[in-house]
Amino acid sequence: MKTGRRPETTQTAKDRPDRVGAGMARWRREVPDIDCSGKAVVGRVLHLHDRILREVNRALAPHGLKYPAYAILATLRVEGAPFRMSPKALLDALILTSGGLSNLLRRLESEGLVRRLSDAKDGRGVIVELTEAGRARVEPAMRDHAAAERSLVAGLSARRRDNAGEALATMIRDADAGRRFRARG
Repeated sequence: MKTGRRPETTQTAKDRPDRVGAGMARWRREVPDIDCSGKAVVGRVLHLHDRILREVNRALAPHGLKYPAYAILATLRVEGAPFRMSPKALLDALILTSGGLSNLLRRLESEGLVRRLSDAKDGRGVIVELTEAGRARVEPAMRDHAAAERSLVAGLSARRRDNAGEALATMIRDADAGRRFRARG
């Protein structure tokens, strides 16, 4: 028997727009003359940044680390023996300011996790070296960090992970090359 009512549809979480998608719908409705398509990627990256950092820091907490300090220690560790880099090479590998790096290096040195040595090639230069205590702290943290990252992308198929990684790498290369997107009116 027909009641004249439309059948109810059950919307799954996958069918509902995320926060950014809902915001984009409002933009399209209220300011349709502005192309907000960049929000599909940029807005989601910004939204995920805080969530990812929270999850990564949760994985690092049992090791007494937060992401910036961990990044220095892990970067030195994956450099390979003798686990040394110049501050400039560290800056090039990390997303930190020189002042931020100096402060973190001071703290890590006071904890005995790194030491700063004179650069034998340049008497004025400094080399940062991971200590045995630093290795002992960072190596188990590296396992937990990698597990947290795998958990964060577990909802993506291998193909989607590869595609997302390639797309983000392209954006980073463009940004690093100084390419700017210009508003078109």
